[in-house]
Amino acid sequence: MRDALERKTLAAVRRLGVARPRDLARLGLPREYAQRLADRGALVRVARGLYAHPDGPMSAQRSLAEVATAVPKGIVCLLSALTFHRLTTQAPPEVWIALGVHAWRPRSTPFPVRTVYFSGAALTEGVETHKIDGVPVRIYSPAKTVADCFKYRNKIGAEIAVEALKDYLKQHPRGADVLWRFAKVCRVSNVIRPYLEAAG
Repeated sequence: MRDALERKTLAAVRRLGVARPRDLARLGLPREYAQRLADRGALVRVARGLYAHPDGPMSAQRSLAEVATAVPKGIVCLLSALTFHRLTTQAPPEVWIALGVHAWRPRSTPFPVRTVYFSGAALTEGVETHKIDGVPVRIYSPAKTVADCFKYRNKIGAEIAVEALKDYLKQHPRGADVLWRFAKVCRVSNVIRPYLEAAG
């Protein structure tokens, strides 16, 4: 029985990509098996309370998958979203996530996290879900990310926001209308307008 449960636990972690004991409990598997299997080297403990299969898929965006599992309410944003969408040459050392203004801020995460707080439509609009190493990760769309970068240009640098806008329009030649919609959501229409007019 124990061997069968261990095999099911290993299979579940492999299928999930990264898993917490509570994820296993939801599947009817004993929570303590994750730690037990990690102690034997059958699973990898990637962070406190977060486990992965050693032979599971691992992409360049693995950090996003692990942070998404640790902080399910977080949405990948700003520099991390730019990197995911290939709209920057920057390689941020932290995973940037957006949370609602009243959300609980994570104390420990598998990777360093930079948290920004959004509210209203700025939080909920433009969210896409991408599967990374089997994990659903919420990430702002390219247009929403560019608008966010202009809103937070003092945090990330205005030159990065402008470069992202140029790269976005190269990748999405017909994407100006979508970008304009998100510029209104983020209340940066007046800031973005001259750059859009120059590009047009």
